[in-house]
This record gives sequence, C-alpha cells and structure tokens, in this order.
Amino acid sequence: MTPATPTLLYIDDDAGLARLVERGLTRAGFKVVHAAGGEQGLARLAQGGIDAIALDQYMPGLDGLETLERILAIPGAPPVVFVTASQDSAIAVTALKAGAADYLVKDVQGEFIPLLQVAVNGALRQAAMQRARDEAEAEVHASRDRYAALAAEREVLLREVNHRVGNSLQIIASLLHLQANSATQDDVKAALTNAMGRVAAVAQVHRRLYTSHDLKSVLLNQYLEALLEDLRRSAEGNKMSRLTLKAEPIEIDPDRAVAIGIIVNELVMNAVKYAYPDGAGPIHVELASDGDDIVLAIADDGVGLNVKTDPRSTGMGQRIVSAMASKLEADVERDPAHSGTRIVLRFSRVNKLVAPKSASAAAS
Repeated sequence: MTPATPTLLYIDDDAGLARLVERGLTRAGFKVVHAAGGEQGLARLAQGGIDAIALDQYMPGLDGLETLERILAIPGAPPVVFVTASQDSAIAVTALKAGAADYLVKDVQGEFIPLLQVAVNGALRQAAMQRARDEAEAEVHASRDRYAALAAEREVLLREVNHRVGNSLQIIASLLHLQANSATQDDVKAALTNAMGRVAAVAQVHRRLYTSHDLKSVLLNQYLEALLEDLRRSAEGNKMSRLTLKAEPIEIDPDRAVAIGIIVNELVMNAVKYAYPDGAGPIHVELASDGDDIVLAIADDGVGLNVKTDPRSTGMGQRIVSAMASKLEADVERDPAHSGTRIVLRFSRVNKLVAPKSASAAAS
C-alpha cells in the first residue's frame, strides 16, 4: 500500500536541480530527500523509509547504472525511475533492462518535474501491485504447504489407525484359533475356524493398507496370497495342503477387497468341509481381469452336485456370500461344466447399479 505522503530519494549531483525537484514534488504531496551521489544515496536508502527513488545517470563516483544495480540487489528495494540529461536511447534501454521502473530525460529548467511526478506515481502503483501479487503467491504457496502437511499428517494417522485395527483383528483371529483348537465339538470347532477366517480377511486388508504407500487401493494378488496363507496355517492336518492361487495384480478399493476376501474364505472353507469327504484334495482360487470386469473363481475337484446337505449346516456361509456378492454387485454362478464345484463371480472394477443374481447355490 502506497503511503499518503510517499518519500522520494532523489539522487543527483546537481544541487540546484535537486531543489527544484524538492519544491515541485513537495507541492504534489511528496517528501523529497536529496543525495548528491550514488554512495550517499545507498547510505540513505539503508536507513529506511524510502518509497521511491529518482536516479541520475552521470555522477562522480558511482554512475547511475552502477547505483541502480546495487539498489536492485537489496531485497525489497523501492522502485527506481531513471533520470538523465542524455538523449542516448541506449542508456534508457540498459536501465529498463536492468530493472528500472521508468525512464525520462531531464532538463536544467525543471520542466521535466511534472513528468517525474507521473513516473514516480506510476512506479509506486506498479510496485504496490507487484507486492500484492507476491503476497498472493506467497499465500497460495503457504496454503499448498499447509495442505501438503495436513495430507501427510492424515496419511500417517490413517496408517496408524490401520496398523492398530489390523493388530487388534489379528489378536482376535489368534484367540479364535486357540479357542478352535481347544474345542471338543466338531461343529463348535468349525464355527470358530470360520469366524477366524472372516476376521483374518478383514485384518489382511488393514495390513495391506498400513504397509503400502497407497491407502486407496489394495493389490488383490498379494492380498489373496496372504489370506490363503493364513487359511493354510489355521487348517487341521493337510486339508489345505493343495490350496492354490492364480491371480493377476489387480488393484481395487479396500472395502471391495474385504468383500472379496470374505467370499474366498467362505467358499474355500465350504470346499474343505464338503468337497472331499474321504480326505484332502485340490482347491483352486483364480482371479483375472476380463475387460472392465473382474472374474473370481473358487473350484474343487470333489463330489460336486452329488453332495448332500450336511444337517449341521446353518446356511451362514451362504448368507455371507450372498451379502458380500451384493456389496460387489456381482453375478454369482455355479459352473455346470466343472466335474466338481466351481463358483464364478463376475463384477465390475467399479461399482455399478446391477442387481446381482442369487448366490443361493454358492455355499452350503
């Protein structure tokens, strides 16, 4: 903001002309300070309180261009109007290129003083606008820095939350595993094992999030590999020794990854319980992209449709698969050409409003 009475530092070795400038610009509302040379002008400028400078070219000691260079090297230097009696346009060009705000030719009678007033006022307005632009840009940069700091802090907090949630869920899964191992009734043991798998499916997503640089997506191949490894460790004997995974590196949002993990857990456990009544057998999990869709398949080579419904089954697995398929907006089908049981889910990489088919045949 330009002060009501701006102070002009007039640097010129012509004392008589300096008095004319002082009288003329004082009437125009300026306070004028005179310096007889470049060194004296720089010394006065260092004292502060100068809003604009009018600078002559030809002076003993430092000339105007040398003085201009040293003025503009000072941070926050006031605007400079270059004044000279020379008609040489090369000096004007050099001064303007060096950073002078304006240039005018003086005369010994002082007739240039009204022009000097206009030039100084223009330089002050230009300097004020530049300061405003600089302040606005500084505020923009500061806002960006604050936003970046807040975003970084948010990311750290999210990682910490996911870490704590993942740890808590892992503890719950471990407790369920211990309880399942100590259970004496087969249906209780099976229920606890299933619950442990469901908790592990959620815990694995949080583990992926707090160990990843991307909090918005999960790599499904890595997630499912870790989830199946949890299932292998929790299985009794060799029931999951032939559990395999073939998955493409597909990224998906964490919420949908949880739904996929829970579905895989339910269908794998379903195959373990019912596909091989006489022992263990292969169970295959496959994940692949097909255009804009993702195809998930869980298959076994067991008894297939010949299996009878276990009277102990509560249908919980079926309801969970149906609920998670609805969350994914997925089509769920049993592959009729497969000799065992093969459940195929097809869903979009992104949510879409498609009514999912029934998953009643997906799990028993």
